[in-house]
Amino acid sequence: MAIHDFQRNNTKVWLVGGGIASLAAAAFLIRDGGIPGHRISIVEELDKLGGSLDGSGTAVDGYVLRGGRMLESKYLCTFELFDSIPALDGTRSVTAEIFAWNEAIKTNSKARLARNGVRETAPAFGLTEMDILTIERLAIEPEFMLGATRISDHFDPAFFRTNFWFMWCTTFAFQPWHGAVEFKRYLVRFAHMVDGFSRLNGIMRTVYNQYDSMVRPLHKFLAERGVGFEMNTRVTNLEMIETGGKTRVVAIRRQTGGQTRDTLVGPDDLVVVTLGSMTESSSLGTMTTPPSPHIRDTGGAWALWKTLAAGRPSFGKPGVFADHVDESKWVSFTATMHGTDLPRIIREFTGNAPGEGGLITFPNSGWLASIVMPRQPHFIGQPDDVAVLWGYGLSVDAIGTFVKKPMSACDGTEILTEILGHLGIQKEAAKILETTICIPCMMPYITSQFLPRSQGDRPQVVPEGFENLAFVGQFCELPDDVVFTVEYSIRSAQTAVHLLPGLQREPPPVYKGTFDPRVLFKAFMALHDMHA
Repeated sequence: MAIHDFQRNNTKVWLVGGGIASLAAAAFLIRDGGIPGHRISIVEELDKLGGSLDGSGTAVDGYVLRGGRMLESKYLCTFELFDSIPALDGTRSVTAEIFAWNEAIKTNSKARLARNGVRETAPAFGLTEMDILTIERLAIEPEFMLGATRISDHFDPAFFRTNFWFMWCTTFAFQPWHGAVEFKRYLVRFAHMVDGFSRLNGIMRTVYNQYDSMVRPLHKFLAERGVGFEMNTRVTNLEMIETGGKTRVVAIRRQTGGQTRDTLVGPDDLVVVTLGSMTESSSLGTMTTPPSPHIRDTGGAWALWKTLAAGRPSFGKPGVFADHVDESKWVSFTATMHGTDLPRIIREFTGNAPGEGGLITFPNSGWLASIVMPRQPHFIGQPDDVAVLWGYGLSVDAIGTFVKKPMSACDGTEILTEILGHLGIQKEAAKILETTICIPCMMPYITSQFLPRSQGDRPQVVPEGFENLAFVGQFCELPDDVVFTVEYSIRSAQTAVHLLPGLQREPPPVYKGTFDPRVLFKAFMALHDMHA
């Protein structure tokens, strides 16, 4: 029990960061901890909640999605939380809405890969026996033995030209230089999906983008219960004292409108901090200008983590994740289509209705670009005659196939031109460019959580010896689960809430399909391009 004599009505909870981890923690504190909503404050540096689960813009100016997180049925913490959160229409829970939606529209891609203007349905993995043996070894090898090795340390170069790798790396955003430990965790965590991987079977989507479908209902739930939201406020430090071998936070330093003030943290109060940020320093371009390469490393969640970790080994090593931008960046783009040509062409090209096919990857693209056409409308209030497409590229410093420039230096027109080239669109290209708004987004830290790490580089959710402090988000340590997922952030929030107030409860265990012989058999057959 982290707090002596826990008094719910006397406790004030400060949640630093307004992303999904903090929002989930607030809901768990109310639901499981019995803390009144008015005793909870969420402090956010920006003017909008949701963190990386964002969605903004208009049909006139163009919609923007920096990213999109896949869901699947074994996200146990996510669906347990949202089973308590009413959907915006109030007719059922968010979880019930998501499952009903995915029961009606099942993902079954007929064009997971596309080369030379031709779709490939259920492409073979193309793995060698040595590749498969290496995958199997990584799945069972203890993490401490893998250490900070990279994926490329374990495979021959030819592995990174297989269909398996093209599908794996673009589904999850892995690079060859990313950590072998994270790759291993993904192999184990999603073993039950390997059999249908070439068709994206089992991938689940929300009705709208995840900001509209998840963040907005959760925000509404919290606001109705009196949770406070302090926007445009940056936390710069926490003051701590040690007494009797225990350390506690006693004050929070924050800045609002250029003014700095300290807020005292009482003896029964809790502080929960979201560490790091995948979308820090994100910048948007336009149809005629590329996104800015500027990186802001003096503010936000990274600066706070570096300040807190200085001289405190138990708080992890933020530089491991924040100081290697060339290995963690990529560019996404959102296309708002006012004409019907491109949606029609994509539907005919893929053989899938919007929302049924999922990610389409162009392996021949110098940028290793992918696109996805979600079910429309993808935004609440989106006009019927407007459609939205999202995509991204992993190799942003490479030269494009049709546009002879690095993706990172391209504006929206150039990015859309590259995509049209891979779709084999020529006759309609000029009209599509005239009727589409393509907004690129550079994200320097987007895969920073995948960078090679060693034990201790990520802190525990509740650092040893601390009474009233917890860390949540993508950069704390949760055994077995995988980063770059909504589930990881929500599991960290549930873990923090259940540890700090001493509720004597635990989140549901991470699903482990590798203990199911049927899962292992199907995965084995699929890796060998055979299907049971």
